[in-house]
Amino acid sequence: MIPLGYLGYVIYSFEYETQRLINYKPRLTTEVYDRNGEKIANLFSDEHRYYVSIDNIPPRLIEALLAIEDTDFFEHHGVNPDAIMRAIIKDVSAGKLKEGASTITQQLVKNALLTREKKFSRKFKEVLYSIRIEQELTKEQILERYFNEIYLGHGYYGIKTAADGYFRKGLKELTLKEMAMLVALPKGPNFYAPTKNYELSLGRANRIIERMLSLGWIDQETYDRSTQERPKVYNDTLSKNSGPYVIDEVMRQLGDAFPDIRSGGYKIYTTIDMRLQEAGYKALQSGRNEIIARAQEAGELDANIQSQLNGALMSLDPNTGEILAMVGGYDYSVSPYNRVTQAKRQPGSAFKPFVYQVALDGGMSPASLVPDIARTYTYAGEDGEEKTWKPKNYKNEYKGMVSIRDALVHSRNLATINMVSDMGFGKVVDGLHRYGIVENLPPDLSIALGTIAISPHDLAKYYTMFAAGGVQTNPILIRQVITPKGETLRYENKHRQVNTREQTYLMTSILQDVVNYGTGTGARVPGMEIAGKTGTTNKNVDAWFIGYSPTVETVVWFGHDNNTPMRRSETGGRAAAPVFRYYYEDLKRIYPNTKRYFDRPAGVYAVSQSGDENVTENFTDISQTPDVTQEQTPKTDEQLVF
Repeated sequence: MIPLGYLGYVIYSFEYETQRLINYKPRLTTEVYDRNGEKIANLFSDEHRYYVSIDNIPPRLIEALLAIEDTDFFEHHGVNPDAIMRAIIKDVSAGKLKEGASTITQQLVKNALLTREKKFSRKFKEVLYSIRIEQELTKEQILERYFNEIYLGHGYYGIKTAADGYFRKGLKELTLKEMAMLVALPKGPNFYAPTKNYELSLGRANRIIERMLSLGWIDQETYDRSTQERPKVYNDTLSKNSGPYVIDEVMRQLGDAFPDIRSGGYKIYTTIDMRLQEAGYKALQSGRNEIIARAQEAGELDANIQSQLNGALMSLDPNTGEILAMVGGYDYSVSPYNRVTQAKRQPGSAFKPFVYQVALDGGMSPASLVPDIARTYTYAGEDGEEKTWKPKNYKNEYKGMVSIRDALVHSRNLATINMVSDMGFGKVVDGLHRYGIVENLPPDLSIALGTIAISPHDLAKYYTMFAAGGVQTNPILIRQVITPKGETLRYENKHRQVNTREQTYLMTSILQDVVNYGTGTGARVPGMEIAGKTGTTNKNVDAWFIGYSPTVETVVWFGHDNNTPMRRSETGGRAAAPVFRYYYEDLKRIYPNTKRYFDRPAGVYAVSQSGDENVTENFTDISQTPDVTQEQTPKTDEQLVF
């Protein structure tokens, strides 16, 4: 006899326990996609589950389930009295709970609300709960919950998850054999998992198909064809995380707005192009390998280089700000630290274009002359004492008066410092502020050498003013989020006009020469115009290249995570620029129709330096340009003006 106190407890617990199924809100997997709809990753905490409504479950799949688990499902009210009586007789004879006799409703209750322990008390609750559930839910609602709740092995919860995981198919694409393999799993999800015991899975599926034949639910031809089928099964990892640096950044950006991001069942559509993401990863790996190979060849490879050398690459559409690739390091499993967004390093000469743009906006032209000579500057130290600073060029060479174009193409430090000094430090800072560059600016002339601390992400943001013709665009990673209720949240970008198209095109023309003739020749891409700038900081701590084609902008950085110097020969031109080239060669292969030549604004003209005639400048195919050294100069005496 069941104690009255226990019976009262069970009755009292009806409402509390059964509400979890009546108001069913399971933990759902969030799916992250790239710009082309390719899955990047599944985000979940404990249970990997995709939800599917009963309307999207094929009738044949329901028939396969009922054939093996509960043929009288639509006739009973939660329990099958005849089956229970047969089970009781067997259980009493055995002296323990042996025969289940569970309906689909009971199986749902057992999986969702109860433990799997074989006790009469648990079985009693299962029966009572099942009757209650049948009073509150329709048969279709019960089936919908069953198909979404049930565990089907390999970490898959729910029929849609298992179909995608085992067969990489939607439910409506499944064959009868595949359906039978799935509905066979609840009896022994690990034992019958096709990734573990393929032949056992096929055998049980065939018994289900045979049962369907005996019930008259399929014909002999269908039976023969289905039992002979041997479906292909995939042994995928659950997360399918093919872009871990991207996923970490997605979660960082959305974590506050969606605290249930790992269980809310969202669909997140990013701006990433996984083909370019993979290209960026390969390019960065290649660059690191080459740096290590050079160190080994020189007999200078040590433990510090091997453990600390790392890099970062970010690529974006400068006109929309959409990030196409984000590679935060050469190996996420070694270090999940995202150097694209989290590392703040000095850009060195890669910062100079902003300084020179201030000069151009102030009335100078690319042909204006600046002094490339040694000067000694005095300043007050922290202790109040007067100190001196005598900066040098990279090779201790002094050219006298040089044009702004030549100074930037060959990255002449003295010319840049002298120009800032002559213009006035305050005027340069004001100009940088107009471009939105306000944080971490040094309070002295070292600003000319890029001693600002900045992340690759933010440097790329500021460079959009050049690549997008005077419009500065915030990089964005997320396009939209779709909630389980079907609501779409779109993420808009921010644009700011900071200069004219004509003014910034003057800088683009100079940065093209950097690549064609100057410090950035390692970034030249045959058949495509590239504008960009190298950067190498003091003692070779950082090596940069940031540049752009007519449609894509990319930043590459290399350095040691512990801020120790790299080898003296590892400059931005040697370490980072070839990675840029490697990436763009892949970009051309992936998107052969990408735009390859810059458009000159209508108001910009090329004139001879004598100024006696207007001419039209012809852009050359870079693939026809011979290799040149850093000291060569553009083979033209023309100058852009407007």
